[in-house]
Amino acid sequence: MTNTDLIEQSFAIAWSVLERTGELGEPNWSANFLLDEIIERFRCGERRRLVLSNYAIDAYRRQPIKLVS
Repeated sequence: MTNTDLIEQSFAIAWSVLERTGELGEPNWSANFLLDEIIERFRCGERRRLVLSNYAIDAYRRQPIKLVS
């Protein structure tokens, strides 16, 4: 598995979980946020797909609620 595959699969897992639970916000912002979190943890040396996705999910859930104006 390439690094790109690992990141893509981690992203897909995180996106799927948040989508199923109805927690996804604006798609572009959400995608960028999740990808940034996964890449940050990847650069720190993490290579386990589920750990990467769970880290991104947890970080996403800690974000303040964004109200639509």
